[in-house]
This record gives sequence, structure tokens and C-alpha cells, in this order.
Amino acid sequence: MSHHNADSSRIDALFERLKADKEKAFVAFVTAGDPDLEVSAAILAGLPQAGADIIELGMPFTDPMADGPSIQAASQRALAAGQTLKGTLDMVRDFRVSNDTTPIVLMGYYNPIYIYGVETFVADAKTAGVDGLIIVDLPPEEDDELCLPAMQGGLNFIRLATPTTDDKRLPEVLNNTSGFVYYVSITGITGSAAPQQQAVADNIARIKNHTKLPVCVGFGIRTAEQAAAMADIADGVVVGSALVDVIGETAQNKAKTAEKVLALASALAKGVKTT
Repeated sequence: MSHHNADSSRIDALFERLKADKEKAFVAFVTAGDPDLEVSAAILAGLPQAGADIIELGMPFTDPMADGPSIQAASQRALAAGQTLKGTLDMVRDFRVSNDTTPIVLMGYYNPIYIYGVETFVADAKTAGVDGLIIVDLPPEEDDELCLPAMQGGLNFIRLATPTTDDKRLPEVLNNTSGFVYYVSITGITGSAAPQQQAVADNIARIKNHTKLPVCVGFGIRTAEQAAAMADIADGVVVGSALVDVIGETAQNKAKTAEKVLALASALAKGVKTT
């Protein structure tokens, strides 16, 4: 399992295996360096055993306007604890020492990558063991900025589709996309309303008319029951705010943080896998 040829990414290999096992992917989001480097590294190391198939690692940013309050707060905690983009890549590199199979996708904003230097970032991310990128503020019109260099450097470039992404827009969004499509189930802020299963199912079907890629659904999923409902209709389920909120709630007693986050991740994973 630990050898990956250039043609098949860790993400592709994962979805092929899940498909063969008739299973769905549990995708766990946490912000790198939240609440601090040590606890964050412990959470990262424990997530695969807790049942996370893919880890989305948020790159902390000073102005994360596309995110809900939970993930904004996580960014602030991580930055206050001294997290940098280089530190985030180092975290991935350390994780890879003992885990060569779990895909890691970095999620965030273009500005820190631009400052780091696109070519250097793509090379460093690949070397560290990053598999893909989700950059929330780069539309397809700006593929030359990062998407194409990332693809050339062997990273999957994963896009967000929303209920308002119509059939005219979908081909543009899906062009140059690889890994999976992240379907944002509710319009607006993450971690608020519970997604409606039928509406989501219809939109996933619509996206699948345009792509063979797996579709993972996220935003607003907080319980194992909601995760199970979404796993019924999607290829994977993404949970972020619910996990990140546990980090916020345990900020006064960080000794328990990793344990509590991993317990919730485990419950959510079981929800995803019951289908």
C-alpha cells in the first residue's frame, strides 16, 4: 500500500478501496496548530485510528471570511499559538513518518501561499506528503495562479460546488479538478443549519452528470445521524465545525482536548460507516 505511482494519488487509491468495500469516506477537518502545535499534532496523529479516511488540514489565515465563526476562531487560536504555513507543512511531514496512506488535503486561502511563493509551496507541500489543496478564494478563472502549477507538481486540486453552482457553471468548476468534489450542502455559513437530504441528493446527482469524481458533502453536519444520512447519498462526508468546536470548548483544559476530539471523530466515523 505504501508505494504510490505517479498516476494514482493517495486520494484516488482511497476511493478505489472504499468503492470496492462499498464504504463511504469520512473526511475530518481540523485547523493546523489549533489550539497549539503539540495538541494539534496529537489530534492529527490520532484521526486515522479514530476512523478518518481523509484529513482536511486548515491553513490558519488572519481573515478567513468564507468560514463560519467556529473555523474563524480556530484560525485565531492557531495563529495566536504561533502557527505558520511552514509549520503546517512540518506537521504533515511529521505525520508522514508513521502514516503513508491517509490522504491529507490542505484547505485555506491563497494569500499565505502567494506570500510563501507558489512554486516553492507546491514543491514543499508535495515533499512533505500533502495530497491535495482546497483554496476557497481562487475561482476557476484564476487557474494559472495555483491550480495548474499544483497539478503539474502532482497535487490534487479540489473544488467547492454549492447549491447555487448551476449547470452552466459546473463544467468550469470541474475543469482541472481532481481527487474529489467538495459539495457544500447549504448556502451560507458552515456549521449552522442541518442539510436537507433530498435537496442534497438531487444536487449530487446533478454534479455527477458532469464528472466521474467522487462527491463529498459537508457543511452543517454535527452528529453521527446526520453523517449517516449524508453518507447514504454521497461518496464521503466532511465534518469540520463540530470537531473544531470541541477544541474551542476544551481550551481551558487542553489535556483533554485531543481525547475529546478523537472521541467525536470516532462517533462520526461510525455514523458514516453504518450505511
